[in-house]
Amino acid sequence: MSALRSVVVGTGSSLPERAVTNAMLAERVETSDEWIVQRTGIRQRFLAGEHETTSVLGTRAAQAALDAAGLGPEAIDLVICATSTPDHTFPATATQIQAALGITQGAAFDLQAVCAGFVFAVSTADKFLTTGAAKRALVIGAETFSRILDWEDRTTCVLFGDGAGAIVLEAREDGERGVLSASLRSDGRHREKLYVDGGPGSTGTTGHLRMEGKEVFRFAVGQVTDVIVDAFEKAGLSADDLDWFVPHQANRRIIEASADKLGIAREKIVLTVDQHGNTSAASIPLALDVAARDGRIRPGDLVMIEAIGGGFSWGAALIRW
Repeated sequence: MSALRSVVVGTGSSLPERAVTNAMLAERVETSDEWIVQRTGIRQRFLAGEHETTSVLGTRAAQAALDAAGLGPEAIDLVICATSTPDHTFPATATQIQAALGITQGAAFDLQAVCAGFVFAVSTADKFLTTGAAKRALVIGAETFSRILDWEDRTTCVLFGDGAGAIVLEAREDGERGVLSASLRSDGRHREKLYVDGGPGSTGTTGHLRMEGKEVFRFAVGQVTDVIVDAFEKAGLSADDLDWFVPHQANRRIIEASADKLGIAREKIVLTVDQHGNTSAASIPLALDVAARDGRIRPGDLVMIEAIGGGFSWGAALIRW
């Protein structure tokens, strides 16, 4: 009997109805399309409407992933939602998605590692599946970051968007496909570089996102490649073996600089930051769904996912599709 592997059997995504271009933002804050594109690569983002909550977007993405997998709610016994913008302080957004989908068995919980949340969630689900604690997991990244932005701060409000993505992972005795390795790290000493200045246990308010952009850029390019190298070493593979690099979609310059540093060819990068902006924990599953549905990512391909989020928290995982 071969060991259990967590195999991707379906992907899905959901975006709010309203797309907002850089030119539209320039009517609201002092900025320009040229300034945003040059520094970030972002051309538009989607912003959630009043009734498009994190759980609503997450439910749509999860349903699309279930449909792609050809599965119903009775097949899922684990739901993990990576989010920093839950509908409520409690209960967990994952439980709201679970109920909306008609899933009545198993566990559902949220995971908070900001932009690295989806990588952390995949690694967590993998532990449940490969130990036999669950058979099939919905792993979701869903965010409505527009709710926590300071719309007077042009250095941050132009960067982020809303959306959700999801994958279905299934425990299989598969010697080739599935999650091959993961590497996770956190260092809470960097809190002041990227954080939200509020919370129920401190200010009793939601707060707004605050970021030292240059410091985040420097750390993202200079430090977080350690988890990528570690994930490759754990799997006995290298950048030469990689088919697709699907990083957190925060900034095109960060993505390309990281790939160059690791020797990953730019034609292997899946880029969606231009269309979605930075959707935090949703960015990787959104990009995975785009690339899977347009035929770029195919069964047997070696895919690397990687992200850094506030905290700092960062991680990488290798998946044989």
